[in-house]
Amino acid sequence: MYIPEHFTMKDATAAYHVIQENSFATLFSIHQGMPFATHLPLLLNKDKTCLYGHVARSNPQWRDIQNQSVLAVFHGPHCYISPSWYETNQAVPTWNYVTVHVYGEVELIRDEQELMRSLDEMVRKYEAPDSSYRLQDVDAELLSGMNKGIQGFKIKIERIEGKAKLSQNHSSHRQERVIKQLEQIPLTNEQQIASLMKANLTNKG
Repeated sequence: MYIPEHFTMKDATAAYHVIQENSFATLFSIHQGMPFATHLPLLLNKDKTCLYGHVARSNPQWRDIQNQSVLAVFHGPHCYISPSWYETNQAVPTWNYVTVHVYGEVELIRDEQELMRSLDEMVRKYEAPDSSYRLQDVDAELLSGMNKGIQGFKIKIERIEGKAKLSQNHSSHRQERVIKQLEQIPLTNEQQIASLMKANLTNKG
């Protein structure tokens, strides 16, 4: 990923936060000599050494992914930045965004207990804290049959790149004007980018 110095996410903790808060990722690999992508949730393990996920066995991506170096892309908040928000109209539009790229080698999960652990962690992450649903309550025979239809895998993390493009290449005054405009837009992405820009300015100061 192309990352100018002022957009580099230098704090590993920030990159892990993006992964955990935006865990529906895009997994890229090479399948039959061509780029192939699947959109799926990927979970970071406690040691932050692996990403866990699974695909349908009818998805051909898993068939040649073993030991392949792959790329997982996690998309954080993003939004359009209008030059009309600046102090001059002698500027062009741009897009502010946060993203993290994870590179690593894939290992297919053959052990059913390891697969079940990863599935249970995924359910517990996404179910509401007060949800009555528990994977352990599903009929064992039904669950076993469904598990035969998926292929679990883990990505052994080799490298992480983070990019936070938050108007750092503009003056503090201009960044403040952008923040003010974004805060007036009642949309999640705009509000999140405004918050990140504000935190970045505070840390810079």
